[in-house]
Amino acid sequence: MFNLKKYTPRMATKREAQICLEATPFYHCYVRCVRRAYLCGNDSVTGDNYDHRKQWIVSRLKFLSYVYAIDICAYAVMSNHYHVVLHVEKARALAWSQEEVVERWMQVCSGNMLVDRWLEEPDALDEAALEVVYETIEEWRSRLHSISWFMRCVNETIARMANEEEACKGRFWEGRFKSQALLDEVALLSCMAYVDLNPVRAAMEEDLIDSDFTSIQQRLFDYAKHKTNKTTTEKRLVTRVNKQRRIKELLNLKDLPEASLMPFSASNYAPLENALPFTREDYFDLVDSTGKLIRSDKKGFLDEDAPPLLRSLGINPNHWLEHVKFFNLNYSFCVGRIERMRDFVAIADRSLGKGSEASRHLYQ
Repeated sequence: MFNLKKYTPRMATKREAQICLEATPFYHCYVRCVRRAYLCGNDSVTGDNYDHRKQWIVSRLKFLSYVYAIDICAYAVMSNHYHVVLHVEKARALAWSQEEVVERWMQVCSGNMLVDRWLEEPDALDEAALEVVYETIEEWRSRLHSISWFMRCVNETIARMANEEEACKGRFWEGRFKSQALLDEVALLSCMAYVDLNPVRAAMEEDLIDSDFTSIQQRLFDYAKHKTNKTTTEKRLVTRVNKQRRIKELLNLKDLPEASLMPFSASNYAPLENALPFTREDYFDLVDSTGKLIRSDKKGFLDEDAPPLLRSLGINPNHWLEHVKFFNLNYSFCVGRIERMRDFVAIADRSLGKGSEASRHLYQ
């Protein structure tokens, strides 16, 4: 029996200790519905279907990426949780003019009386009022490259919409989002593959084409949509994505501005801040091959069959499949080579936690 006297609640790690942009701009964030109920899928108790809420989340993520200096690398929206891999480009936010900061911030939150007056007639404000205005704008600027504010603006909006839809009150999410720092290219690659393969790994879908509300399906669609002679598989992909677009139109989300997903590099040598550090073709090949192994319940790649991307990044192919399948369980709040993980926990002033053994196995 659970002993209340012996139970000591764990203190949550401060968000600033989990997110350090000086260490890495890439983070994996995820959050679950309260009691892990299927509040974005089929409710077995009421028989109601809430799949449309998955489109709410996808549209909200892409809209906020359009407003914030934050790119989306990967996402997967499931029936009771969602994952998103984010890239923060702080320099982009620092380059915005004061007027652009105000314009962006007021697309997602209410404004400020003094800032409104400054926009209308800046010369009418005295020096003290101007100082308050400039401080407010700089605070908004910092929020526009903050993962905490980005995730807050996703989760609070979705919770309010769901509660309004069901005419109820209470929590929609089980708590604040959790995050993992992705400290190098291998950590980023394996996390993106883990996120994109969520529906396949959970045996909810057979393949990537049928994995609705995922970034891999969106990327495959973007690749195939301009082809004149589409294969049967590509036609099925277009049909599935168009179905989601009809849901989006019915929800009056069609005209909401959205950012594109973070692009792949044209080569494996592009600067990390501009594009994902691997090519689209290499990534598609790796995720497809990994998904087939997961579905067939095989142990992993043979060395001679390993996708080129694994070899080029020095990843041990014998440990790749287990690494992707149990990514969230193998690591705590940071992922990467053991040396990078040690540096990060020194910044965060905490113990290493899970991940050292998995890291040693993965990196050759």
